[in-house]
Amino acid sequence: QVQLVESGGGLVQPGGSLRLSCAASGTSFRLYAMGWYRQAAGKQRELVARITSFDTTNYADSVKGRFTVSRDITKNTVYLQMNSLKPEDTAVYYCNGQLAGVDYWGKGTQVTVSS
Repeated sequence: QVQLVESGGGLVQPGGSLRLSCAASGTSFRLYAMGWYRQAAGKQRELVARITSFDTTNYADSVKGRFTVSRDITKNTVYLQMNSLKPEDTAVYYCNGQLAGVDYWGKGTQVTVSS
């Protein structure tokens, strides 16, 4: 059974940092494009960052320069390093794996940025 499991969310003060992890199991995600999405209360889910199998990355304008997506193929894990967090980054963050029209999603991890 293919699974994506996110971890690392929590409560952090503005200006703080968190690192999210997405551990994949059931298949190798080496060839997948992996993405981090987020959904704030009352808003649509949006792409935050994405990394392809060639390690090319792209980011939402709102997080450029603050967030970094990376992957460790040996651990079948994708990371999202989030620095200089802002209250507007508060959301549930979801991991996504995509290949040839097939999508896998994790259940999400809550990130709350508040003083």
